[in-house]
Amino acid sequence: MFSQDKPNPKDSPQVSPSAPCPTILPTAPLPEEISQNIETIIALHRRYEKDIPRHQRVVETVTAFFGRPAFLYSILLGIILWVTPNVLPRRLGISRFDPAPFSWLQFSLTAGSLLVTTGVLIKQERQEKLAEQRAQLSLQLNLLSEQKIAKLIALVEELREDIPNVKNRSDQQAEIMKEAVDPQAILNALEETLASELANFQNQKVAEPE
Repeated sequence: MFSQDKPNPKDSPQVSPSAPCPTILPTAPLPEEISQNIETIIALHRRYEKDIPRHQRVVETVTAFFGRPAFLYSILLGIILWVTPNVLPRRLGISRFDPAPFSWLQFSLTAGSLLVTTGVLIKQERQEKLAEQRAQLSLQLNLLSEQKIAKLIALVEELREDIPNVKNRSDQQAEIMKEAVDPQAILNALEETLASELANFQNQKVAEPE
């Protein structure tokens, strides 16, 4: 007779009731327009990074270390190791290579501060150029969007006039918004307003009694 082996409950894998079950949430793919915009932004950064000279990359790599906590800790450790031998009693037999007021330490910190500041300015200048390009791109897109919106408003107004079931009425605000705004006119008005406000402020300061 053949004996049928029965599964042992102890050998079967046990699932702990407290173990969290992984939850997989379905994610929808990004629309094609968003993917194209992301690729455009990446291409802008890639093109800008490609034009950076090698020596500037080295400077920016070193400068990136200056903004980390490890750089602060290394400075504090260096100062402690520098000052400690110079303040210990002479009877210990440790030579004082930079006694108080630690002239060489002050010179080293001053030179290091100059180098750090220069490196940070170099990196900031490049980032400001990239930010300026982004601002120019955003300005162009905003102007284009404003022109498109004005054109859509004009088309809607024409469609409203052509539909016989819609009552024709005059909308002054829509008439104004049909025309695209002139950026140069806005800039001139802003400069004139700022100049006038500045002149009024200066006159008020002069007229105030002391």
